[in-house]
Formats: sequence, C-alpha cells, structure tokens
Amino acid sequence: MVIKPKTQTWEAIDINGSSMETYVAIPEGTGPWPAVLVLMEIFGVNAHIRDVTEQLAKAGYVAATINYYHRSTPNLELGYTDRDVAVGRKHKDTTTMDGVMADLTAAVNYLKNRPDVSPKDAMGCVGFCYGGHLTYLAATLPEVKAAVSFYGAGVAETRPGGGAPTLEEVSKIHGKLLCLFGELDPLIPHSHTIQTVRALRDAEVEHEVVRYPDAGHGFFCNQRQDFHPFSAQDAWDRMTGLFQQELRAST
Repeated sequence: MVIKPKTQTWEAIDINGSSMETYVAIPEGTGPWPAVLVLMEIFGVNAHIRDVTEQLAKAGYVAATINYYHRSTPNLELGYTDRDVAVGRKHKDTTTMDGVMADLTAAVNYLKNRPDVSPKDAMGCVGFCYGGHLTYLAATLPEVKAAVSFYGAGVAETRPGGGAPTLEEVSKIHGKLLCLFGELDPLIPHSHTIQTVRALRDAEVEHEVVRYPDAGHGFFCNQRQDFHPFSAQDAWDRMTGLFQQELRAST
C-alpha cells in the first residue's frame, strides 16, 4: 500500500467522552512506518515537544504526542518559567492511574489502526519529565517493545493519583527500557536511580540506565537552562538506536 503523508496534523482521540488532543507527525515519502508514542513534560504539547515529535518523523517514525491533561485543560502550552512550572504541576496532580492507562491504551490503539503504521505489535515510546515517569507505565502495554524515559522523576515514590509507587508495576514491562538521567538533577536523587535499577533487575526487565555526569533535569530541552548539548545528542543516538533495533526488525 502506498501512503501519501500529511507530515503534521492534530487529531482528537475520544476517551470516554473527553477529547484528547494528539499531535501527529508523519515521515515524508511512502509508508508504512513504525510508530512512536511521545509523552510530554508537565508543560503540555508545547513547541519543544512538537519539535521532538517532528524530529522522530524525520527519522522515519509515525510519532504521536498526546495531551494527557485533556480532562482538566485542553490545548495547554506552557513555557519554562516558575509560573509555568506551577501551572503544569497543578494539572499533573489531577492525573490518575486509571486515566493515564486509558489514555496510553487509546493512543496505542489509535496508532495500531493507522494504515501507515507497521508493525502493529512493536511500537516505541519516549517520555520526558512527568512523561518519562509515565513511560514506565506505557512500557507495560504489550505493543510497546522499546521505551525511553528521559529524567522520569518520582517513580520510586509515587504514581499518578497516589498509591504504591510506579516501580511496583515494572514486572509487567514487555520490552526493553532505556532510562536517561542527569547526575545533577535535583528531582531524581541517586538513591532513586539505585532503587530503579534494583526493581528492573529483580523483575528481569531488559534495560539500560545512563547517568550523564554534567547534566541536570531537562538536559534534552534546548529551551531550558539545563540544556546540555553533548548529553542530549548522546541520548538521542541511544534512543534512535534502540528504536532502529527493536521496531524495524519486524518490518
């Protein structure tokens, strides 16, 4: 089948009557292509996250970014000021485990049903900040065979909506997990990284954990003060290498 792409578009995914805005970027040329789900920071589907989505499309993936705040606010787009952080955290605190899993499942099903996506049973996921936390949950879906968490904070202590920490879910992970941290990140102490590694090992999850010695929180985002070009490029190369290995093997 020959697919003529639109390149970028906004779609709406219905989640029990709530419309979840989804930014989709498609490679140029003819498909089908593997799919990657992108999970935003606390700042909404802003210019940085849209750029990541578009860069993944340029690398040869149908990439989709969901607004998992759709129940509390549509079309949120924040910057990186202290006020933006406060607003983003307010909406983050409204998320729940049931809501997040419904959003992730619906997003994967949306990608599976696209005629320009193949394979249907081997997708990627990448998340940043709170989206990096949610990546651990996305990785429990059977279709997600390669997941990449950029500075996902709180997995050793919390989960969406409260309760047992997200690390207690890692035994359900089906594919490979790449975890990327900055050693200067005040939101993710080294003790949490150790707990994460221990939990993944105990659950026999195939994983890699990388800590960048000169990087802080948000080191991948070129709009943040913590942007660290060397670490960002290395992380991108590791991510795309994992996707190349795990998502194209079945094509």
